Amino acid sequence: MESIYYPSSDGKTTIHALIWRPQGEVLGVLQIIHGMAEYAERYAPFANELTKRGFAVVAEDHLGHGQSVISPDYLGYFTEENAWQTVLEDVRALTVKAKELFPNKPYFLMGHSMGSFFCRKYITLYGEELSGAIIMGTGQMPSLILNAALFLTKSQAKKYGWRYRSKFIDNLAFGSYNKKIKNKRTPFDWLSVNPENVDKYLADDLCGVTFTLSGFAGLFGIIKQACAKQAAQAVPKNLPVYFVAGSEDPVGDYSKGVIKAYQSFVEAGVNDVELMLYNNSRHEILNDYCAPQVVSDILEFVGKRV
Repeated sequence: MESIYYPSSDGKTTIHALIWRPQGEVLGVLQIIHGMAEYAERYAPFANELTKRGFAVVAEDHLGHGQSVISPDYLGYFTEENAWQTVLEDVRALTVKAKELFPNKPYFLMGHSMGSFFCRKYITLYGEELSGAIIMGTGQMPSLILNAALFLTKSQAKKYGWRYRSKFIDNLAFGSYNKKIKNKRTPFDWLSVNPENVDKYLADDLCGVTFTLSGFAGLFGIIKQACAKQAAQAVPKNLPVYFVAGSEDPVGDYSKGVIKAYQSFVEAGVNDVELMLYNNSRHEILNDYCAPQVVSDILEFVGKRV
């Protein structure tokens, strides 16, 4: 694992990214778009499994995440304007760099959680360049709800500023995620059936940070982009797409939202789209008990398309 750095499109921040290289020939490249309030290095165990099979893996810490922050105060902060666009441009910049490092190799994109919505938008713009996309831990939300969330976020930003961390907006976004879990231990039990994963997440200072209003504006904005009807229609019809999620993931409305997202791709005429739901698993399927099967299934998906 090695670190690289490049300038963010915000014009002031340096983006930190990681590269995992296989020991032998590079058969393909997988780029990871991580989720909200986490960072790229959390995917090291998954990346190491892929390198054993000949894949190079790359991932950046988004603005406001991991090592891509000016100071800890900027955790959970994107930009005051064009928040989701700025993050997407930084994701794109890593693609360009990785293609220079590993030219003429099959190239795959995987997005988890918030990253799944960035992935869904990305493939509407650059899907023709990809050999496949893995959409992990996603959902489907109506524009009416997203517009209301954006309105409330912007209203609070006018009053408190974009770096304000609003408990009201945070509760609006995630307050219901633990409601179906019996014998709750922590506010983040919805992440994983595996309590060790939840505890590790809670003990990590770079995880679980309450987003700023800027971060929430970017989050709601990219979800709105990804869930729009025209988004699925803009996906290249021949792009292989693989939806994966835990059946008990509240982000995907306990499977219903994931199925709706999958069906939107099918109805849009994407002719190579698959769906896999892992029973009795929650949001972070790469860290839950189902992780070995998830890794095996993803390797099978990309392996068939190399």
